[in-house]
Amino acid sequence: MTQPLIITAAVNGAETMREHNPNVPYTPEEIALEAVRCREAGASMVHVHGREDDGTPTQARGAFAEILTEIRERSDILVQFSTGGAVWMSVEERIEALDLRPDMATLTTGTVNFGEDVFQNSLPLIRTIAERLNQYSVRPEIEIFDTGMVDTALRLVKEGLLAGPLHFDFVLGVPGGMGGRPENLDFLVGMIPEGSTWTVAGIGRYELALAKKAIDMGGHVRVGLEDNVFVSKGVLAKGSHELVAQVAEYARARGREIATPAIARELLSLG
Repeated sequence: MTQPLIITAAVNGAETMREHNPNVPYTPEEIALEAVRCREAGASMVHVHGREDDGTPTQARGAFAEILTEIRERSDILVQFSTGGAVWMSVEERIEALDLRPDMATLTTGTVNFGEDVFQNSLPLIRTIAERLNQYSVRPEIEIFDTGMVDTALRLVKEGLLAGPLHFDFVLGVPGGMGGRPENLDFLVGMIPEGSTWTVAGIGRYELALAKKAIDMGGHVRVGLEDNVFVSKGVLAKGSHELVAQVAEYARARGREIATPAIARELLSLG
């Protein structure tokens, strides 16, 4: 039986600014209000990055504490922190908020060209993040930008730093990473251990096409302004909630139940 669909809303990111889409939330209250709208549209989890009030990316513990408090006062949606931050940040900056114990946090298992920049994740750095996640019992979402990152995740299982069942997020279409072609998703899904769960995050024009493919394959979906600012060609989204609603509508038409946060918690083994 196909699992209920978990929709993750990536509402702000570190790179998407208001000059790209004026509806990108910056402040903790703005992020929380958009999380509520996404929950109402069908999302069961929100993926967040910290921002200063002017939009500058930050991984400061205080920023994440405010975001977590604002969201949890308003909604039962699951909260996932990014440990990616921005490409120039140190590992300690990227993980200083994990003691707040969000429901999940990301773990990218490799280095990748990221547009004109490089997203650095050496093996020692990856181990440091995994150890911090384990210290605070935060469940990782393993972010995959290319095939070797799956192999590195499996290496961490052998080293005892990750334990199954694993949850993967395949981020496809980043310039410099694995492309957004549908056959790439098929290949990645074939690499992961039996019993794993997975999500796809298509970047830009790949978002909706890959979301539909994932729904039909029985996987899960991430959408939002972090990954794509348009609701249709040339039309800016009013917020991540519009993208969530679009995916939820397609899923229901295909007979997929939409997971509530409680169901998503069970499917993702969050305890």
